Amino acid sequence: MVLYETHLHTCQASACGRSTGAEHARFYKDIGFQGIIVTDHFFGGNTCVPKDRPWKERVDMFCSGYEDALIEGQKCGLDVFFGWEQGYGDDEYLVYGLNKQWLLNHPEVETWTRREQLEGVHRYGGCVVQAHPFRTRDYIRYVRLGYRYCDGAEIANAANGALNDAYALRYAKHFGLAMTAGSDNHHSFESLDSQKKIMGIALDQKLNSIDDLVQRILNKQPIGLHVPKERWQVAEGDTQEIESFFLDEEENLLPTNMNWLALG
Repeated sequence: MVLYETHLHTCQASACGRSTGAEHARFYKDIGFQGIIVTDHFFGGNTCVPKDRPWKERVDMFCSGYEDALIEGQKCGLDVFFGWEQGYGDDEYLVYGLNKQWLLNHPEVETWTRREQLEGVHRYGGCVVQAHPFRTRDYIRYVRLGYRYCDGAEIANAANGALNDAYALRYAKHFGLAMTAGSDNHHSFESLDSQKKIMGIALDQKLNSIDDLVQRILNKQPIGLHVPKERWQVAEGDTQEIESFFLDEEENLLPTNMNWLALG
C-alpha cells in the first residue's frame, strides 16, 4: 500500500498555515508517505493572499506553497500534487484535477457558486470533495451538507472529533459519495510527536498524476483509507445530536431532519 495526504495547508498561501511546503514534503517523506496533495485555502477561504493585487500575482502567491513542496519533493522522492480548498462561509470543498495555468486562465473561478464550481470543475476534468462535512466550531453557524455540489466527502479529518467523522461516514454512505480522508495538516514541524494523528488514503499502487485519483473519485472506485479503525465508532449511549442542513437546488438551507447515528 502507498499512502497519500489529501489535505494540507502551507504558510505561504493559507493564513492558518504554519509550515512551508518544503517542511511538509520532508515530514511526509520521513514518515513513509508516497505523496501529498497541497490544498491551500483559496480566495473564498482563509487565504493570506491579498485581494488588491493583479490576478496573476495573486495566483503566483497562492501556488507558492505548492511549488515549494514540489521542489522539495523532487529532491527527496515524494509525489506532490496540486489542489485547493474553497470556502463558502460554513462549508468548504477540496478541488482536485486542475492546475496553476488553469487558474491563470479562469479568474471567474473566484466568484463561482457551489453549483458553478461543480459544473466548471467537471467541465475541465476535475472533481470536488466536501471537506470535513460535520465540522463544528464557534465560527461555523450551520453544518451545511452539499451533497448536490460534490463528488465525494472527507469522512475522516484529523482536526475533527471522532463523532463528527462518525456522522460524516453515515452521510457519505447515505448519498453514495466517494470517501476520502485527510489530516488537514497545518504544521508538520510540530507533528513528529503525533504521527498517529496523520490520516490519508492508502492505495494499491502509486498515482501517476492527480488525474488518477480524480478518476477513482468520479467513478466511485474504492479508495483505501489510512485511518484508525476505531475512528467511526460511537460510544454506547452517545446520542449527541449535530444539527445539520442540506443545501437545496438554490443553495439555500433546508433542515435535514435526519438521525444520522441511527443509520449505523
